[in-house]
Order: sequence, then structure tokens, then C-alpha cells
Amino acid sequence: MATAGTATAKRKPVFVKVEQLKPGTTGHTLTVKVVDSNLVVPTTRKARPGSSMSRPSQPSRIAECLIGDETGCILFTARNDQVDIMKPGETVILRNSRIDMFKGTMRLGVDKWGRIEATEPASFTVKEDNNLSLVEYELINVNDQ
Repeated sequence: MATAGTATAKRKPVFVKVEQLKPGTTGHTLTVKVVDSNLVVPTTRKARPGSSMSRPSQPSRIAECLIGDETGCILFTARNDQVDIMKPGETVILRNSRIDMFKGTMRLGVDKWGRIEATEPASFTVKEDNNLSLVEYELINVNDQ
């Protein structure tokens, strides 16, 4: 256990490319360009019966953004404040991102443990013909016999 007086050395981030992303993986750091951003119709959650919530629930803003680098592209699910950062043409660094599965396809996301940072424009062009979100995966259970 580290004490207040000792300094811990931070690890250098390992940047990965979009084509290296696999289902069910976490902790990815990558530099990507936002190609497109579409706001998804917001839905409000109903308060559960018996809950002590007196304030009305805030509608969440969700956008599906097509992001990518020179190796491929993938859909990114931006939530609430992330929607403002993920504008088409922007270059961003996604830190500690994870792959979520949605209807059998991969989506990239950043939760409260991750971070999205705007950065200077990148020189690469996005390879849009290698969209990893168009590949459908199926979970197969293997029984040991």
C-alpha cells in the first residue's frame, strides 16, 4: 500500500489501432478522428416504484459516432458531456476505453473511469471500408467433455 510520501511511477500509455480491437476487451488508449455523429432519440427513465427519488430524472443524451484511424473504423457511443466533444472532423484521444457488445456487434465506449481529450488534428485519413461495427459476433459456449 502506497503512503502519501511515496511517489508511484505512472505507466506510459500503449496506443492501439482500431483494427486491433477485439470483443470484450478493456483499457484501450487510441487516437481517432470523428467521421460522423448522430444523436440518438433521448429517453427518460421512469422512477422505480418505492424509490426515494423526489427529483425528476434528467434525460440522457446519447450519440453514435463513427470514429477511426488509418487501419479501420468503429462506432463509438458518446454519452451526455461526451456528445459535445465528439463532433465530426475532431481528433480525440480515448483513454481507458472498452468494447461493449450491442446486438452482436462491437461498440467502443468510455465510462467514468476513462477519459476523452481533444487533441491537434491528425494527419491520417480514416479507412472507412474496414468498419469493425459491421462484423457480427456470436457467443458460443464450449462444453468440456
